[in-house]
Amino acid sequence: MSDVEPASLRVALLEDDAVLRERILLPRLREHGFDVVGLGTAAALERQLVASLPHIIVLDLGLPDADGFELAQSLRQRFPALGMVMLTGRQSPGDRVRGLVDGADAYLTKPAELGLLAATLHSLARRLRSVGDDSSRGAPGWRLDGSGWRLLTPCGQQVALTRSERPLLHCLMQHAGEVVGREALVATLTGDTLAFDMHRLESLIHRLRRKIAAASTHPFPLSAAHGAGYVFAP
Repeated sequence: MSDVEPASLRVALLEDDAVLRERILLPRLREHGFDVVGLGTAAALERQLVASLPHIIVLDLGLPDADGFELAQSLRQRFPALGMVMLTGRQSPGDRVRGLVDGADAYLTKPAELGLLAATLHSLARRLRSVGDDSSRGAPGWRLDGSGWRLLTPCGQQVALTRSERPLLHCLMQHAGEVVGREALVATLTGDTLAFDMHRLESLIHRLRRKIAAASTHPFPLSAAHGAGYVFAP
């Protein structure tokens, strides 16, 4: 993300209080120019991550379907470059320390002054500014972001990658235009290639294609080379 302006900074606001979310936080953040989507549950956030990974998540700790601290830990492990702000009513020093240890970049307590929240988002944007610049890789139009955890499509969508999809896709895109053998792809997934079931590789690629197709209007240029492997040929 380079030279991020507020309108290009995608923010996901996870807040289960519908009145606070819809009547106060979302309108005010949009007044500050942010591209923000409001979500009420951890399940809704997971769906959003698949559809389009935000740059920053504003996370409430008191959720109806998940523990906010555990969710923060999971998000930080899966998306190391993601910006995360905890916005919560929990004000104890212990909770604040735990939130920052579990992965939050900032910990704000309710009722938060909206100017402070907006300034915090801008501060995080500056930290994230280098993501997707020189470290972006892959063929033009299809790229991996700087962390390697998101596929950037030609139509501007972002596809969150799993722990298995990430090295697989990285290998294919690093060898764009070349046939990559199945054994080489399996080697990115496991150290014991002889014990690996090739059907798992086929299933993984099938799911990856389907996920990308759901997020992008551009066909993903990955083809099977019969009896040899796969080729990423944009």
